[in-house]
Amino acid sequence: MPQKPTDRLEGWVEGSAGGYNLMRGQMVLNVPLADTFKVRVTVDRNKRDGYVKNHSGTGADDFANVNYFAARLSIVADLTPDLENYTVATYSHSFGRGYGSRLIACDQRQTTGILGINAQAACAQIARQNARGDGPLDSDISNPNPFVNQRTWQVINTTTWQASDDLTVKNIASYSEFRERLSNNLNGDNFFLGTTPFQVTFQDVFDTTSNQAAESGFTEELQLHGKTGDGRFDWQLGAYVELSRPLGWNQGRTGAYVNCTSICDIACTNPLGFGSITQASQKASFDSKGLYAQGTYKLTDQLSMTAGLRYTWDTTKVSARSSRLNLAVPAAGVPQILRCSDPLNNPGATPGTGKVVTDINQCLYTYPLNKSHAPTWMVDLEYKPASDLLFYAKYARGYRTGGINPNNFGFEAWDPEKVDTYELGAKASFHGAVSGYFNITGFYNDFSNQQLSVGVSPVLGSGFAGSTAVVNAGKSRLSGIEVDLSATFFDSLRFDLGYAYLDTELKSFVPPTIPPALSSVFAGFTQNQIVGGPLSLSPKHRVTLTGTYTLPVSEHLGRISLSATYVYTSAQYFSRADDAFVPFLDGTNSVQLRTANIPLWDANLGRLPATNLVNLNLNWNEFLGQPIDLSAFVTNVTNQIYPVATGSTLSQGYETAIFGAPRMWGIRIKYRFGS
Repeated sequence: MPQKPTDRLEGWVEGSAGGYNLMRGQMVLNVPLADTFKVRVTVDRNKRDGYVKNHSGTGADDFANVNYFAARLSIVADLTPDLENYTVATYSHSFGRGYGSRLIACDQRQTTGILGINAQAACAQIARQNARGDGPLDSDISNPNPFVNQRTWQVINTTTWQASDDLTVKNIASYSEFRERLSNNLNGDNFFLGTTPFQVTFQDVFDTTSNQAAESGFTEELQLHGKTGDGRFDWQLGAYVELSRPLGWNQGRTGAYVNCTSICDIACTNPLGFGSITQASQKASFDSKGLYAQGTYKLTDQLSMTAGLRYTWDTTKVSARSSRLNLAVPAAGVPQILRCSDPLNNPGATPGTGKVVTDINQCLYTYPLNKSHAPTWMVDLEYKPASDLLFYAKYARGYRTGGINPNNFGFEAWDPEKVDTYELGAKASFHGAVSGYFNITGFYNDFSNQQLSVGVSPVLGSGFAGSTAVVNAGKSRLSGIEVDLSATFFDSLRFDLGYAYLDTELKSFVPPTIPPALSSVFAGFTQNQIVGGPLSLSPKHRVTLTGTYTLPVSEHLGRISLSATYVYTSAQYFSRADDAFVPFLDGTNSVQLRTANIPLWDANLGRLPATNLVNLNLNWNEFLGQPIDLSAFVTNVTNQIYPVATGSTLSQGYETAIFGAPRMWGIRIKYRFGS
């Protein structure tokens, strides 16, 4: 939560500069216009070049840059001594170039069909990268105009009425809007068939006025907080409503096996003879309503119990219109053909194809409402034998609503999932020559009817690209331990330690059946996890250790501190989809051709390696007794280059990866003013 306006005229201005042409300016101004009316304004402008360099000679010079402006206005109005109105308005505009995928492998076995075209073009691109001596942070992306343009604004109003000593009424209402336009090359490819360029998957805006995403959100929550006169029972009642509505059609264009300077203008050629452009539009609405109650009762001065119950009703409504334009091949005399993309709800004369149309509006389809409702609850028991020691045990039932994605043809809708969570823990604080705290928690989560993301593999030659879908196909468990420790020695040396152990397992996977009408389009599912194995993005160990030393210098000089943070994250799977395609990496029959300048990180590309990251900070606050703070920082001191995601595209003949940020440095100066 942002800091509320105070009754002091104060603020600060901060400037930062650093590597990759980092330039950042921030400002905060707090103004008490009256005893009962206070205002706080915050502004943030941040720019930094991208760390992924592009060598294609087309479009941007770099990717993964930062370029945004953000502002916040906070107003507190004390309408009466017992009635407060608090409003926060925020606005942000981010205009970057998006991520830059790096082609890292190709399947050398594939030589025929679409798979062979992909694989051989990928191998040629990797050879070019190797010949240049490209490293992991070098890319070869053919997007002529990459951008990700996002605008968000929100207003949150909280009205609090202290009705009596034992009753507080609070109302929280908000309204927000989000808009996004983008143009990006999904897989980081710059492919050629001979000397003819083509793009495997390329996204762009639908037209110059539309957005790929444009949604509004409204929430309303009424809370009643109360307590008994003896202070043994605290309670809360509430009602919650959330409404999400589209701001027009969310729409964009995606090209497959075409060569485009602008899909927005359909400035494309069809060099391979089977290229197409998909035009997708949708309107999605989401309603969530809930009633809840929670209370804490002190059974004794040391023992208390908290129990809560909520009932939630969710509804999702989606209308979509999606068409596919098969581009003409002038030399062969093949005409352009516009079909509905959805072969199930808008079937054509041939099974597995959409009907031929003259306008995208002829492909409009409204999906059945996705409705779900369920109770959730929690029970928490706390025992406090001393003021600095607490033990607790907690059980809760959780629920996640279902949804609809019209782009997952045949598998658009999915059902809710539920989870039972169990938690045991202790919290302790200590004082004396060494002061600090120690917290430990053990937990077990049991998921059922789990929503899993799976790959949907196309039938080769069907003209459809592979996709992902969310399906209710799994049961899994998560268990682990979390430790949080802080200790300060001699008031000058402090250590903060966080440790998390996570053990996950996909207990079962039962994929849905492919409808007969789609059997000529989709071949099956690719699991991103395997039964008996860990879940994606679930590192078994994570350690965060920070040491801070405050120098024993005169107060007239200020406060000088040095800190270092070490973060270890063990290896984890991003996707298990590559397992079926990568039985081994080396030898004369190697499936892959790996870029020479990217080290072998694991026996499977979908498994992200362990990372050891170190960050350093130097802070000199109240510099020479002045209201000036100086600081310098270095992140990723050892310059470890590591993948944070893979494309899971080996089933299409090649693989890509996205890499984390390299070493970066910067300096900051902050001037504080006011009473």
